[in-house]
Amino acid sequence: MTDTAGDTAGDRVGDPAGDPVGKPTSASRTTLSHIMTANDTNLLGTVHGGVIMKLVDDAAGAVAGRHSGGPAVTASMDEMAFLAPVRVGDLVHVRAQCNWTGRSSMEIGVRVLAERWNESTPATQVGSAYLVFAAVDAEGKPRTVPPVIPETEQDERRYQEAQIRRTHRLARRQAITELRARRSAEGLDE
Repeated sequence: MTDTAGDTAGDRVGDPAGDPVGKPTSASRTTLSHIMTANDTNLLGTVHGGVIMKLVDDAAGAVAGRHSGGPAVTASMDEMAFLAPVRVGDLVHVRAQCNWTGRSSMEIGVRVLAERWNESTPATQVGSAYLVFAAVDAEGKPRTVPPVIPETEQDERRYQEAQIRRTHRLARRQAITELRARRSAEGLDE
C-alpha cells in the first residue's frame, strides 16, 4: 500500500497482496467527556490549555489504537486551535475520528466542545486539533494500518484536507532539512 494523494475511496479497501482491509471512519470515532474543575485552571481562572491538549491527545490516541488495532504513539500535533476559553464547571466533549491513513501513520481530527454542566444549552466549539499517530508493534517499530474509508461527503472532505496537511508537513520538513544542511556547509550553525 502506498501513501498517494490521488486515492479514491474505492482504492482504500485493501487488496489480495496482504494489505489490511479498510475500516470506515465510524469504526473508531470516539467522544470523551470531562467536567472541568478548579484543579484544571490556570492563573487567569480558565481551564489550562495543557489540560485541553491532554484530553485531545487521549481521545486521538483512543481513535488511533482502535483504528490500527493496537498500540499507536503520538508523532505530531499539527495544529491546536483554541477558539474560546473553557471555564470551571464546563462539561467538555472531545470528539475524534481518523481522517486519513498512510502505511503506518494516521491523521486524527479532533473537535473540542464545551457546555455548562448544569444547563441544557447546546455545546459550542472551543477548539480543534489535528494529530498524527504512528502505529507501532511490541518492539516500537512501525506497523501497517488499515486504510480509512470515508463514509460521508464530510469524511471525504476531511480525507482530502488531511492529504493537503500531509503534503505541507513533508515539504516543511524537507525545506528545514535543506536549510540546516546549507547553513552547516557554510559554517553558520556550528
